[in-house]
Amino acid sequence: MRKNFNTLKVARMTEAFPQAVVSGQYIFLSGMPGTDPVSGKIISDDFESQTRQCFLNIKTILEEIGSDMSKIIKTTIFMVTGNDFSIVNKIYNDFFPENAPARSTPQVMPFPAGILISVECIALS
Repeated sequence: MRKNFNTLKVARMTEAFPQAVVSGQYIFLSGMPGTDPVSGKIISDDFESQTRQCFLNIKTILEEIGSDMSKIIKTTIFMVTGNDFSIVNKIYNDFFPENAPARSTPQVMPFPAGILISVECIALS
């Protein structure tokens, strides 16, 4: 059994796919860029600001589903540049001060619209 999930508290990037899919005890979040939750526009051209906003948006979506950040078991962080690991690690530690989830961080070709980072994750419901 699976169910698509979207919340109005975070603007959707597109109607082509949901913000999350819930299946059994798992929540699969689609890639989340650092967009303003109301306007849906990139909040800044600053990598650190975009990164922090990615995780804030994920937090909001998970809370709307009835889960939370402590239930994330795996993240995939897609970065346009490969030299920003110290920023990602700092913010990762802010959101996951204990028992951080597994993570992979591939470098990707540039995203459209000035997106510098996108984070997807798997969480428990």
